[in-house]
Amino acid sequence: MDGEPIPHPPLGDEPPRRRWVGLAIATALAMGAAAIATLVLTGMQDRAIYSKPVDQLLAQKAKFVGRPVRAEGNLVHGSLAKRDQPCEYRFLIEKNGAELPVRFAQCVVPDTFRDVPDTDVGVTVEGELHQDDTFEATSVLAKCPSKYEMQQRKQHGEQMPHGPLAAGEGPGPMLGATTP
Repeated sequence: MDGEPIPHPPLGDEPPRRRWVGLAIATALAMGAAAIATLVLTGMQDRAIYSKPVDQLLAQKAKFVGRPVRAEGNLVHGSLAKRDQPCEYRFLIEKNGAELPVRFAQCVVPDTFRDVPDTDVGVTVEGELHQDDTFEATSVLAKCPSKYEMQQRKQHGEQMPHGPLAAGEGPGPMLGATTP
């Protein structure tokens, strides 16, 4: 008995309990990663905001009604109207012949959001498309022409469209202001 070697298990063979613990940990980590990925993706899906040109938005109306969406187009000249009571702006934006009536129920719009003759004013509105093809905007962004385009127009004698307001333009007196 003295000279007999003691048998050892082959390398790489682990006791069954140790293998089970490793497998359980790997499975738990994989399930946790899958749960986190599912939460992130479903959370993003509810908050996703599509951005579409007006013509595509109206062509795919059923897909976007009642969902948060951005609509892009140009301001239709002569359509910009402001109401004081209730304070809101209404206007049309268009792209490739399709027009979208927009209601923006706030008193403040960007300074560059003006109806300027002979100038296309690019507009992006964010909000909700209604079943009747109207748009309830929660924000309005106006794209202004590049400074190079404006410098070129100024050299040809055109007035800067986003310069100081002319007399009688603008939102009116500020709250709390006194009149002489």
